[in-house]
Amino acid sequence: MALHLEEISRAVALGAYAVVLLDQAGWHTSTKLPIPGNITPLPLPPKSPELNPVENIWQFLRDNRLSNRVFASYQDILDHCGFAWNALVDQPWTIMSIGMRAWAHRS
Repeated sequence: MALHLEEISRAVALGAYAVVLLDQAGWHTSTKLPIPGNITPLPLPPKSPELNPVENIWQFLRDNRLSNRVFASYQDILDHCGFAWNALVDQPWTIMSIGMRAWAHRS
């Protein structure tokens, strides 16, 4: 997570500031996590997947690509997850529709 925050920090324009939304995972909330000076972490409330669109992506993958099957091995799991992810990445319109929040786009 520290490396991820460093990468985000380097991508922030000079003089700008970033707010990074985080769920309540332990590695996101650790007091030992170094936070770059141009980033403010903003933790989402616990148990609020509706505020975290990526949770809906994972649910979509479970429902449409990874459910109702028995995996033959660990490698089989990795292969199926990779296939599911790559199939989804090839459909950006699906990702946008899954992550869209009508209440966030009211005029």
